[in-house]
Amino acid sequence: MTPLIAIAAQAADQKSAEVTDWAGRIGWVVGLLLFVAFVYWLMRQGWKWRGSLQSDLPELPTAPQEPGAARLTLSGRYHGSTTAGQWLDRIVAHGLGTRSRVELTLTDAGIEVVRPGANDFFVPADALREARLDKGIAGKVLAEGGLLIVTWAHGDKLLDSGFRSDRAAEHTAWVEAVNSMNHTITTEGIAR
Repeated sequence: MTPLIAIAAQAADQKSAEVTDWAGRIGWVVGLLLFVAFVYWLMRQGWKWRGSLQSDLPELPTAPQEPGAARLTLSGRYHGSTTAGQWLDRIVAHGLGTRSRVELTLTDAGIEVVRPGANDFFVPADALREARLDKGIAGKVLAEGGLLIVTWAHGDKLLDSGFRSDRAAEHTAWVEAVNSMNHTITTEGIAR
């Protein structure tokens, strides 16, 4: 037999060592699963705690029966809301922290935010402060100008809500339309 054939025959006869310590392996797997479940539970508790800290936010406004003719519409993603000017201070109360698909409609009455699978809300025109293009909001960072950020007043707080259109070229038209509406422009949400 040639040395090459002998090596091949020997390799074919080799087998993996059998597992003899099943209890140890099962213990490690169960321990790892418990650790992952514990970390998930801690994250969920943190989310609930943040929501309870923000419980002073009033209920989200709903769209009026007759909002008027649509000036602009947008289909895309809702990436969340933060305290204005604090792009990492996510608002989770009333479902504002839930990312989702979104349909936006701008009318003279304000912005209607329809989110399938999440809470819909309405931003009245007198609550709008400004719109701008930005690159990030609460855990989502994109290329410069990749997000449409709308700053609005809710209760006694200014919020930044981040949207990304399926067609990014629409963002500029939204910024111009929101900023041209008759409302008080503030620079609160611009600070970075």
